[in-house]
Amino acid sequence: MFLSSSSSSSSSIGKWKFDVFLSFRGEDTRGGFTDHLYKALTQKGISTFRDENEIQEGEDISSNLLDSIEASRFAIVVVSENYASSRWCLEELVKIFECEEKLGMDVLPIFYKVDP
Repeated sequence: MFLSSSSSSSSSIGKWKFDVFLSFRGEDTRGGFTDHLYKALTQKGISTFRDENEIQEGEDISSNLLDSIEASRFAIVVVSENYASSRWCLEELVKIFECEEKLGMDVLPIFYKVDP
């Protein structure tokens, strides 16, 4: 795997707030695949941003998401059937690709029940 549990300790002393930003379409994968993925990453000590765990009620969602993408070393993009129909997901994806180009973010796409 591209991450190790040691990456978590390096993120806390480096410029990264999160090791991984998890981008997904909730209605397609929440309560199943992304929950299992998030649990597996965090159990390995990998600091993972998932919106429902990191954004508090009343906070500005859009700026918080975009800031969190910039503060992440890696992005895992779970591309599912309805991913591209979500304005939020597409905004995240644009920011992720900007960070890949400008900051050297590593991006791992996962195709969930769709043909790549």
